[in-house]
Amino acid sequence: MEMYTYTLPSGAKLIGYLRDETTEMPAFNTRPAMLILPGGGYAYCSAREADPVAMQFLQAGYNVFTLYYTCRISEEQSALHWQPLIDAAGAVLHIRRNAQALRIDPAKIAVCGFSAGGHLAASTAILWDAEPVQKALGIHAEEARPNAVVLGYPVVTSGVATHGGSMQNLCGEDAALRSTMSLENQIRAGLPPFFIWHTVEDPAVPVQNSLLLANALNEHKVPFELHLFAHDGHGTSTCTNEVNTPNSHNRAWVALCTDWLADTLDFHL
Repeated sequence: MEMYTYTLPSGAKLIGYLRDETTEMPAFNTRPAMLILPGGGYAYCSAREADPVAMQFLQAGYNVFTLYYTCRISEEQSALHWQPLIDAAGAVLHIRRNAQALRIDPAKIAVCGFSAGGHLAASTAILWDAEPVQKALGIHAEEARPNAVVLGYPVVTSGVATHGGSMQNLCGEDAALRSTMSLENQIRAGLPPFFIWHTVEDPAVPVQNSLLLANALNEHKVPFELHLFAHDGHGTSTCTNEVNTPNSHNRAWVALCTDWLADTLDFHL
């Protein structure tokens, strides 16, 4: 396995784990990519939603990257506005433009995000062509658009069911930006497919966030799969002892997701 690091212009860090190239398994020298966006309310990137998740997808055969995107680390710092999305779209762009060197299939790049990172992952699929993103990255086509999206207990709305801290860190008092970042209102036909999971009891990011997104995706005939688990709270990541949230039932999301991705990206070990 090869470790890969890259620093984006903003200072955001991209850390990758690349499966080795071999002569014995030539059909798998090029693999899909999974880009992981940890949660943390846009205030930090949670370690519990970084490497533990990366190892699951690495085991499933993916070349895996984790992006430590720009966060608002103190209340004295200005709201982030478009910068996290520019980071995330820039990471997709970098992976795709360097696909050959990274042994990546450029048509099989997925993003996986949790909580606020789920909002960011969904934003890469929905707002990849927003003018501030395209201008910042100097692109005009679909180079920064992911091919599939995986969301764990995502922040979606800026409405009644929002996670206030995430929206405050991202948008501040900019009402127009808050409206744009209420992603259930930005869904359109032609988006990449979504895999979404959430717990009904989530006290921090209400399950309505995922329900609002699923309903909007359904209305616009965007392919999606939604899994709701009855019990447990927020931030459960891989639902194992390693991340301090063991739950053998909810842990099924990992297998369900990798099966879904195998079919969605046509990648079967």
